[in-house]
Amino acid sequence: MMPLEKKMNKPLIIRGELPNLNGVIDASKRHWAQYSKVKKKWTETVATEAVVQRMQKVKKPVWIETTFYRKTKRGDPDNIRIAVKYILDGLVLIGVLPDDNQQWVRGFTDTFLVDKDDPRIEVILREQTDEQ
Repeated sequence: MMPLEKKMNKPLIIRGELPNLNGVIDASKRHWAQYSKVKKKWTETVATEAVVQRMQKVKKPVWIETTFYRKTKRGDPDNIRIAVKYILDGLVLIGVLPDDNQQWVRGFTDTFLVDKDDPRIEVILREQTDEQ
């Protein structure tokens, strides 16, 4: 269970569905440079959305709460959550998160829901409190 913490930002909303692990593996098998292209595209997409949505820089370690709204229930949660890699890398790229190591990221909570009309990922950063 996630400890009590201060909510840092309104949710970062990333529209659409980011690639799942199986898609990344398939692309990588087609050509060695494909993973790099996919990672760069989605890292930059997340970074751009965070700038547009004016995410605040964190000052303390955070808990990351991610809600995946998918078009269908298809896909294993562990394959879907690979998107967190691109999300963290995008937030580090623009300085919202100083680093994505264990000093700054305390843990994760993932939720998987269906919204066939508006697939998206919502990300909330919660700062660790002084008591933790």
